Amino acid sequence: MAEATNTQISRDDKSERQSQTARAITQALLKHVVGVAELSNASAIFVYVDALEDKILPLPQKIKSKACYITRTVGEDQEQLNRGTNFIRVPNVPLSRLGQVKVAIFMALSKGFIKAGDTVVFLSGLASTGTLDTLIVTQVGREYEIFSSSQNNVSLPRGVRPEVVERAIDIATQLGAEGREGKSVGALFVIGDTDRVCSMTRQLVINPFQGYPREERNILDDNLVETIKEFSTIDGAFIIHGDGIIESCGTYLKTASQVEFELPRGLGARHHSAAGITSLADCIAITVSESTGTVTVFRGGQIVTEIERQRSIGVKIPEGQ
Repeated sequence: MAEATNTQISRDDKSERQSQTARAITQALLKHVVGVAELSNASAIFVYVDALEDKILPLPQKIKSKACYITRTVGEDQEQLNRGTNFIRVPNVPLSRLGQVKVAIFMALSKGFIKAGDTVVFLSGLASTGTLDTLIVTQVGREYEIFSSSQNNVSLPRGVRPEVVERAIDIATQLGAEGREGKSVGALFVIGDTDRVCSMTRQLVINPFQGYPREERNILDDNLVETIKEFSTIDGAFIIHGDGIIESCGTYLKTASQVEFELPRGLGARHHSAAGITSLADCIAITVSESTGTVTVFRGGQIVTEIERQRSIGVKIPEGQ
């Protein structure tokens, strides 16, 4: 019994030392982030709000406007709204540190908060402990690992609302992380320039959305999310208007053989279709890889960014790690 008690005390001591170290690292990052932002002439400072214990950065007044908080829940959104701070909502799924950076930068670009060529500072950490442990400084569009498209293809297509792309990426990352009913699924969402896109498609199955009023088939409707996930098991693409109205699903894109482009090895028909349709129409395409769960965003026939699923081996990774 005494031996078990001593073992528990030892574990508690180790846990407390780790917590103290984590808090010290957080304070060091917060102390130096201002200097880093000023030295790099950063256009924005991003921080995951659930990894920040006090929920707000202690920044001087002159650069407070550059702070942008990354939220993942409705409660966090409301908290930032009440404070009048800038914030961007990202999918509430476990992402790697680099995945956090990628999705936040893409969302910020789509909302016009930053632009290609801007330098940004990014703070991230463990949501489960409320501590920060990662600081990244990057120039948007310069590093292929973070944002892989050219500057000509970073803007959203004409008429496409940012919140529609945000919702599609949210659903895509959930499908990539969770699959459907315990099974991995692939999916393809094509958003914008719907008339031209539809001219290059045919239905693989009867369109499940045909005949329904427009207000009942908008991807922004929270009540439709589970339906979209269920229909993701059908082969083919979701065709979505820029305002979020879903035109069809189970749709075949007749584009992969019409253009020549190079994609990284290992990408299949779904990715080639996404590249093909975005090179021929003013749209954006989002794919979910059935084999890896990776979410890939295409624009102008090119990969804009890839968001990898957080992986675990034998242990549960805390949310946000």
